[in-house]
Amino acid sequence: MALANFLGVFLSMELIASGHRFGANGLSMNYYVFNCPLAEPILRNTVTSALQSDPTLAAALVRMHFHDCWIQGCDGSILLESTKDNKAEKDSPGNLSLRGFKLIDDVKEQLENQCPGVVSCADIVAMAAREAVAWSGGPVYDIPTGRKDGRRSKIEDTFNLPFPTFNASELIRVFGQRGFSAQEMVALSGAHTLGVARCSSFKNRLSNPIDPTMDSDFSRTLSKTCSGGDNAEQPFDITRNNFDGFYFQALQRKAGVLFSDQTLYGNPKTKAVVNNYALNQAMFFLDFQQAMVKMSLLDVKEGSKGEVRADCRKIN
Repeated sequence: MALANFLGVFLSMELIASGHRFGANGLSMNYYVFNCPLAEPILRNTVTSALQSDPTLAAALVRMHFHDCWIQGCDGSILLESTKDNKAEKDSPGNLSLRGFKLIDDVKEQLENQCPGVVSCADIVAMAAREAVAWSGGPVYDIPTGRKDGRRSKIEDTFNLPFPTFNASELIRVFGQRGFSAQEMVALSGAHTLGVARCSSFKNRLSNPIDPTMDSDFSRTLSKTCSGGDNAEQPFDITRNNFDGFYFQALQRKAGVLFSDQTLYGNPKTKAVVNNYALNQAMFFLDFQQAMVKMSLLDVKEGSKGEVRADCRKIN
C-alpha cells in the first residue's frame, strides 16, 4: 500500500515530465500556493470531517467527479441548478441519485471567506474526489489545479453518460471516444469498489430471463434486495466504504452488481485486466490514479472560457 502511494506521487510527477504539459491548458501543480495557500488544507479538513461523519460520501464524491467531467469536461457544470429557462445536468434521471452537493457548498463558502473569487467549484469537485479516494484507503495522488467553472449545464448533454446496461464493447467504444483505452476504462470502473447501486439500476437482470452471467446465489441476493423497492441499495462489493480490489474479485465470482460491471469479465479485451487487478491491488491502484489524473483533465476550461463562481449552484 505504501509503495503504491509513493509510486502514485511519482507517477503524477512523471505525467508532468512526459507530455502532459498542464500549463498548456491553464492548469499547474500547486496552482493555489500563492493566491490561496490554505485552499488545500481547508478542503482536506472539511472533506475529512464530512467523511468521518458519513463514510458513504466517499463514493458519492468520486461519482460526482466522474459525472462532472464526462459531460462538458471538468467544469463544475454538475453543480448548477436548473432555472425556469433551462433544465440542468443534475436533474437528469442518471444524476438524481448524486450526493455531496452540500459538502461542496461548505468547502466553497470557507474558501470564499478565505480568498474570494479564487478557487473554482470545478477544482473543489476534483480535489474532493481525490481526498475521498485517499481517505477510504485508496491510492494517494496529486492533480493539477486551475480549472475554471463552465456556464453551460443542460439535461440533454447527459444522454452521453455510460449506461449500466452497456456491454463491454459499448463501454470500450464510449470511453474510447473520450480518449481512454480499454484498460483505463476497467481501472476507472474499479471506482465501484466504493458505494452501492440501487435496484432500479439492475432489476432488469432478474427477469425475462435472469441474466446468465450472474452466479445463481448472487441473483437471489439481488432479488432479495429488490424486494425492498427500486431505491433499495446493494453494495458493489463486501467493503462498500473501503477502496480496494474486492470489486474485481466479485466479478470473478460472477457477483458484479450492474450488467456493466459483470460484462467486464465476459469480454477477452477486459477479462485479463480484471484478473490482473483482482490478483494485484497495487497494479490497480497505479492504473486507477493515472486514469483519474487523465480524467480530471478532460476538456478543462481556462481564461475567458470559464469563470470562478461565487456560488457553485449558479453562474455569476
